[in-house]
Amino acid sequence: MEQVAVTGAPAGEGARAGDVVLLDGGMGQELVRRSGREPTPLWSSQVMLDQPELVRDLHLDFIRAGSRVITLNTYTATPQRLTLAGVGETIGAVHAAAGKAARDAIALSGETDIRVAGCLPPLVATYRPDVAPDQEESLASYRTLVALQAPLVDVLLCEALSSHDEAQAAATAALESGLPVWVSLTVKDDLNATLRSGEPLADTVAMLEALGVDAILINCSAPEAIQGSLDTLLGSSLPAGAYANGFTSIAALKPGGTVKDLKAREDLGPEQYAAHALGWVQRGLRIVGGCCEVGPAHIACLSEQLKAAGHRCVSRLGE
Repeated sequence: MEQVAVTGAPAGEGARAGDVVLLDGGMGQELVRRSGREPTPLWSSQVMLDQPELVRDLHLDFIRAGSRVITLNTYTATPQRLTLAGVGETIGAVHAAAGKAARDAIALSGETDIRVAGCLPPLVATYRPDVAPDQEESLASYRTLVALQAPLVDVLLCEALSSHDEAQAAATAALESGLPVWVSLTVKDDLNATLRSGEPLADTVAMLEALGVDAILINCSAPEAIQGSLDTLLGSSLPAGAYANGFTSIAALKPGGTVKDLKAREDLGPEQYAAHALGWVQRGLRIVGGCCEVGPAHIACLSEQLKAAGHRCVSRLGE
C-alpha cells in the first residue's frame, strides 16, 4: 500500500511510516452502563440533552486511554429517526450538545493533538439497507447532517454504511463540506468481503476512491470479517482502517430495536481485541479503533500494544 504522509505530528517530529490514527471505541453501550437506565432506540441522542456530562466524561476516558480522534455522539440523531420518535425538532440541540461535550472533553484532557470526527450513520437502521430512504431523500438528509456537523468537527466520518447507495449518498454530501472525509462500511460475517447488502466490497471501494474520499474503513463488523476484507481494502491507493464490534451476531437486531437485543462476545477482552487490531496494522491499515462493546480499556490496551510495536498514535493522515 502506498505510504501516506502524516501531518499534525508533535512539534519537531516529522511524519513516520509507522504512524497510526487511533480512534475511540463504542459510545452507546458504555453510556447505557454508566447511566443505569434502560436503553431505548433513541437513548444515545436523548442523553445528549439529559446527561451531557456522561458523554463528555466518556470522551475524556477515551482520550486518556490513547484515542487521538473522538466521534460525535450523534449516531441516532438523524432526521428520520428523530422524526419517527416525534422529536424531530431536537436535531439542532442534540448536535450542539454533542459538539460541546466533545470539545469540553478535549479541553479537560489538556491534549493538543486530538481531533473530532462527525458522524454520518445509516439514516433509519443499522445493517438494514433495505429500509434506507431513496437516494434523493438520503442525499438531502446527509446534507442536513453535514450542515449541522461541519462547524463542530475536523473530519467527517460516514460510518456503518451497509450498501453502495448509502455510501455514495453520505460521501457525496460530506465531500461538499470541504472537510476531510472518511467512509466506513459494514460487511457480512461470511468472510467474503461483501457489504450487508450483498454487494461486493470492491465495487464500493472503487466508487469511493473515484469520488475522492480521504480514507476507507470497515466498522461494526466482526474482527474476523474485517480480516477477510483486508485484501480488498488494501487494494485501494487510499489509507485504510477498521474498527470492529464485539457482538456474537447482529441477526437479532431489528429496525427500532436496541443493543439490549444483542449479546456481547466473551472472547474479545482488551488483550484479544488489541491483538486483532495490531494484526490489521501489521497488514497495512493506518486507522484503527473500536465500535460497539469496545470500551476505554480496549483502546488503552491497543494504544499500549501499538507503542510497544514501534508505532506512534496520531490524529490525522496527510489530508
